[in-house]
Amino acid sequence: MTINKSSGSDFILVGFSDQPQLEKILFVLVLISYLLTLVGNTAIILVSCLDSALQTPMYYFLTNLSFVDICFSTSIVPQLLWNLHGPAKTITATGCAIQLYVSLALGSTECVLLAVMAFDRYAAVCRPLHYATVMHPRLCQSLAGVAWLSGVGNTLIQGTITLRLPRCGNHKIYHFICEVPAMIKLACVDIHANEVQLFMASLVLLLLPLTLILVSYGYIAQALMRLRSALTWGKALGTCGSHMLVVVLFYGTITAIYIQPNSSYAHSQGKFITLLYTVVIPTLNPLIYTLRNKDVKGALKRLVRKNNNTGKKILSR
Repeated sequence: MTINKSSGSDFILVGFSDQPQLEKILFVLVLISYLLTLVGNTAIILVSCLDSALQTPMYYFLTNLSFVDICFSTSIVPQLLWNLHGPAKTITATGCAIQLYVSLALGSTECVLLAVMAFDRYAAVCRPLHYATVMHPRLCQSLAGVAWLSGVGNTLIQGTITLRLPRCGNHKIYHFICEVPAMIKLACVDIHANEVQLFMASLVLLLLPLTLILVSYGYIAQALMRLRSALTWGKALGTCGSHMLVVVLFYGTITAIYIQPNSSYAHSQGKFITLLYTVVIPTLNPLIYTLRNKDVKGALKRLVRKNNNTGKKILSR
């Protein structure tokens, strides 16, 4: 394992440098995944904005989610690819701080945004006759704003506290990103209070939104049980199934790192779990929402058909 020494206050991201063969494989996989993330999420944003049939609260929140995924991946993947490709494993102190603040803000925003999307599905299934009244544009904008502000607030508090910890010259991060659980381990003082603070913040921004999601789907399940209609069940699964799958994937991975950062599982498998929610899940989200959603697939077809017709008209002139 060869890791170049950092200069001055630069940090060393150890990452997967102890497995050089794995680094080569990961470089290809991460690059492909990142390109798919950009293409898939950009397609959802464009389709949702350009197709009038998709200008509804559900797709407004989905557009926000896709934008979060693009920015979240971009805050992490380019640096990861640079480190995987060559011997340089360093990141500047400024770059590390930016990555910590941005990725934490976007990850926190996604946690709350998924809860907001669950409330939207509750309103659609349980209050269908009043859906347009309940989910009016101003409320949708306010809910999205709460998600973004909660992410920014969390990162300003946690990120600032983490970066201000004395490190006594420790600059070797045993991870591939500047992330709070990995950064606080560089401190040369007792970090018990910081770990408690991280745990409490995780309870608020992970378990509270997850509880709201479970409550929303509990009410949805009750409503469906009362109806007992196969057609209604099919529509509900089509409406809620994609969101439920995304919730399971995202919360299932991120809670393993942030709820129990000192567990042996988080230590041994932490880098691979982090790969899932920073690289893989942003790639899967647009696939899940398009493959399981007739509206999105129909809008994509209409957009492609419209572009082809426009191209033919230009060529015929």
